[in-house]
Amino acid sequence: MLNPIEGEIFYIDKPLKWTSFEVVKKVRARLRKRLDIKSLRVGHAGTLDPLATGVLTVCTGRATKRIEELQAGVKEYIAHIRLGETTPSFDLETEVDATYPWQHITREQVEKVLQEQFTGTIEQVPPAFSACKIDGKPAYKLARKGREVEIRPKTLVIDEIELLECGLPQEPTIAIRVLCSKGTYIRALARDIGEALDSGAHLTALRRTRIGDITVDQCMTVENLLNMLETEDMVSPDRAEQERLEREREKNRAMARARKAETQARQRARKPRQSQL
Repeated sequence: MLNPIEGEIFYIDKPLKWTSFEVVKKVRARLRKRLDIKSLRVGHAGTLDPLATGVLTVCTGRATKRIEELQAGVKEYIAHIRLGETTPSFDLETEVDATYPWQHITREQVEKVLQEQFTGTIEQVPPAFSACKIDGKPAYKLARKGREVEIRPKTLVIDEIELLECGLPQEPTIAIRVLCSKGTYIRALARDIGEALDSGAHLTALRRTRIGDITVDQCMTVENLLNMLETEDMVSPDRAEQERLEREREKNRAMARARKAETQARQRARKPRQSQL
């Protein structure tokens, strides 16, 4: 039986072109309707760009307090990158703005650059088209208005990076697997890989395949989750509140017992022993 008010954690395979917030909005609306309540806290742990797919963690109720903990887990991505071209957003959200030679790049060069420059602790400047805050506003809102955005570099860790596919020398395309820490922008990684290869690059596809111990094959589609939320038995708001109050009472009783035991221990310690009288 689900208890969305006390807190549930759902793992969703986010579909292409959906924002993470749109997924949250759909889940919140379905639960509010099902429980017949006006408000319910629902949030996600770890934003995925609209053009990315894969593992998205959605928390409800009091489980939203765990968001920071959940998004801190190591993440794995499969990224497809096109060399020789750049875009302002570093992905397909914007049009190509510049082209660069790529014919000089070999598979061996790519593998060397990945291992020597993009493994371990690195500095990365997040994209202007990102949710990083500039004077309290998301950078992407300023970037989409054509305003200059300056973002400070961030320190992050890439535990593993592996070349999975290489279209060179026929096609300027590569696919990589990245195991990295929270805060890594794979779009920015694509940009930096292009520069390290004396060319340009942008992301053409991205899939998050793991967060912590949760892999994408363990995730539900949005449609399946919404159907489950329509049919699965749920703890009513009244019962959820009763259970919360009972837990609070039991917690208070346990604290009272602990204080009483502590007081009795101090009293015993103050009493003189018979041999001292």
